[in-house]
Amino acid sequence: MSVRLALLGLLHGQPSHGYRLKHRYDTLVDPDAAVAPAQIYATLARLERDGLVRQAGVDQDSGPARRMYELTSVGRDEVVRWLTTPVEPAPHLQTLLYTKVVVTVLTGRSVEPLIDAQREAHLARMRELTGLRRSRDRATCVLAEYALQHLEADLRWLEVVASQGEELVEGITESEEHCSSPA
Repeated sequence: MSVRLALLGLLHGQPSHGYRLKHRYDTLVDPDAAVAPAQIYATLARLERDGLVRQAGVDQDSGPARRMYELTSVGRDEVVRWLTTPVEPAPHLQTLLYTKVVVTVLTGRSVEPLIDAQREAHLARMRELTGLRRSRDRATCVLAEYALQHLEADLRWLEVVASQGEELVEGITESEEHCSSPA
C-alpha cells in the first residue's frame, strides 16, 4: 500500500494535520501495522514539495499547534486518477506458498505436512480476523472480510493440491526435467 496515495485520499474530503492523518491511516487503512509518525511527516513534506498538498493554516484547538494540510488541484487530480485506475489483480502466478509446495516436492518431501501446517496457520488467522470483524468499526470489518475471502481461496487451493497427491509430484518433476533438458 502506498502511504503517499493513502494520505492524498485521506486529505481529499477535508484538510487535516499529520497526527490526525496517522490516526486515520492506522484505523482505516492498515489496522494491523501502524505507520510511523516520521513516515507520515516525511511523506507530507514530499507531497508539499511536489505540489500535491499545501499548508492550510494551523490547528490550535486541542493541544499543541499543528500544521494543517489540504490538497491542491493537482493533488485532487492525482486522487481521482488513482481511484479510477484498476488495481492489478493479485495474486500473481508466483507466491511464497506455491514456491514452498514446489520446493517441497523437488526435495522429495511429502507435501502433506506442509499443507497441514499451512491449513492450521490459515485457520488461526481466520479466527483472528473473525474476531476483528465482530469487534471493530465498519471499515475494519470490511478489511477483515476482504482478508478472510483471500484466506478461504488459499484453503481451497491447498485442498486441490492435497487431492492431487502423486499427480502433483509427477507434474512438477516432469516440468523440472523439461527445464533441465538442453535446448
